[in-house]
Amino acid sequence: MPSESARVSLHSPAFAADPHHCYRDMRARYGSLVPVDLAPGVPATLVIGYSAALRILNDPERFPADPRPWQKDIPSDCPVLPIMQWRPTASRNDGTDFQRYRQAITAGIRQVDMHALHGTVEQIAIPLINSFCEAGSADLIAQYTYPLTFQVVNALLGCPSQIGQRVATGMAALVEGVEAERGNTMISEAMLELVTLKQAEPGNDITSRLLHHPAKLDDQEMVHQVAGHYGAGIEFQQNLIANTLLLILTADRFGGNVLGGSLSTLDALDEVLFDDPPLANFLSTYPRRPILVDNVWLPANQPVVVSMAACNNDPAIRAAGNQGNRSHLAWGIGQHACPAQSLAYVIAQNAIDQLLDALPEMEPAFTGGTPVWRPGPFHRALAGLPVTFPPSATLNLQ
Repeated sequence: MPSESARVSLHSPAFAADPHHCYRDMRARYGSLVPVDLAPGVPATLVIGYSAALRILNDPERFPADPRPWQKDIPSDCPVLPIMQWRPTASRNDGTDFQRYRQAITAGIRQVDMHALHGTVEQIAIPLINSFCEAGSADLIAQYTYPLTFQVVNALLGCPSQIGQRVATGMAALVEGVEAERGNTMISEAMLELVTLKQAEPGNDITSRLLHHPAKLDDQEMVHQVAGHYGAGIEFQQNLIANTLLLILTADRFGGNVLGGSLSTLDALDEVLFDDPPLANFLSTYPRRPILVDNVWLPANQPVVVSMAACNNDPAIRAAGNQGNRSHLAWGIGQHACPAQSLAYVIAQNAIDQLLDALPEMEPAFTGGTPVWRPGPFHRALAGLPVTFPPSATLNLQ
């Protein structure tokens, strides 16, 4: 295993500030597989080659997603343990357990009414826009993308806002690795409260569908299925929306074109999913035994983390233009690919379109002129998205 000094730190502010520079440097030094630290003293291998990622993600027999052989040697206070540890979910299991969880979660998502979801996003977006449109300035993350995604997930899961708020706070702690274990406990307690509520008062929501699925999930299994929706539906969904808004507001090829109609919001979303996916490094697997990939021996039971951001920008596959191309790895690939891609697209597209329609003359207003990114080995997340615009009258809900 490489020495500690040879490993690249994914938890440093320098990495968060310019990961693409780091990926290019990694590629020049190491090739497709890079020795990294996910946290101090937590080594892993980061996959930055597209073909190597496909090989690994399409081979769950040799590269299982179950982290239990690894985590038994990890101290309980490790900041990345709560987000990586085993859970009774499809993303952390293989074989029959994977099939059982995956079938339940997919069935719950498949029954979401997409037309109604469009209306839900609009009903949430317009009051949020009205809360700042007359001021002439806003932080779009604090005042728009975060509260919007939070309320949309609450609606999908049938969750009262006071329960959802505790989950959102816990999820942020998990992703950033700050008081992560406290965040883990907060999530579990809040989700158990939601499950208990839905057992007594079922509704037309994903939580109730999971409870009545033939998989017969027990309370703890339910807690983890629902918590997974919050992890992806708030933290990573808001990052997708915010990163796309940043692109539209700062890139000449998008700003005028999206607003003028020659490029669509979906084009901007797909470019972000290539370049700055909200979950940049994850899809962790743990080889059952040492295995040789691209002339590098991967040790048994140690994390092999796929960098979706780096793989998407691998010069071996990256074309000059990717408009309309969805061959990126932002959603994962293989049996563990994200089952909620269609939901994410609908929510993000509608959230962005509502905002651009209402405030088409927004301009970024970063202190010092450059965005600040939140540190963390896994996500690509803006610390804020301040904008200015001509004050506008409030909108009417249809």
